[in-house]
Amino acid sequence: MITDGATGALTDAQIAGQIAVLNTTFSAGEGGAATGFSFKLAGVTRTDNAGGFATNPGGTDEHSMKRALHQSGDNALNLYSATAGDYLGWAFLPDITTKPGQAYLDGVVFDWESIPGTSSTYAGRYDQGETATHEVGHWLHLEHTFYGGCAAKGDFVEDTPAEKTATSGCPGGKDTCSAPGLDPIHNYMDYSYDSCYTEFTAGQVQRMRDAWLLYRAS
Repeated sequence: MITDGATGALTDAQIAGQIAVLNTTFSAGEGGAATGFSFKLAGVTRTDNAGGFATNPGGTDEHSMKRALHQSGDNALNLYSATAGDYLGWAFLPDITTKPGQAYLDGVVFDWESIPGTSSTYAGRYDQGETATHEVGHWLHLEHTFYGGCAAKGDFVEDTPAEKTATSGCPGGKDTCSAPGLDPIHNYMDYSYDSCYTEFTAGQVQRMRDAWLLYRAS
């Protein structure tokens, strides 16, 4: 947990609530395919760091923050609650962070106000803790469902229908590609509102499991 000294502090209950959301969404508690992944809180580090709190991806502040705070190996999920700069969150795919010299970049940065019970900034949009679910999907090597647009390979998962543009809200019937299937607006790897998210697909589960064995199990 990172704060600027005045903003961003989380209670133990809020942190536990975020872990519970991860376990619900990755176990098909809202629908879709169960991934087989579960998460257990190993510890909490509370840090006042104004630069890290407001950092964007790739900047000096991110590198400094993660060098100081990153813990354990490839199989340990480091979660950094902050403002996430101009984003709701981000994570690098494991094929980047498992390269020599890049291990400290591994983990998920996400906006602390996306955690349930923190504030009303994202009320009705991104306030149910599923920003972290989306970013942990990246941590396990999933691309956005709209990655590659309508191209044949798309997000490299066969059972997510092709999608040209990211979703905002929960627009039923959205269909941006001529290939079969409506846009996967309920998929955790789109940009839909948290209330719209319900699933990972079986194909995404297989990609995550393969990535775990290839990049993280050791």
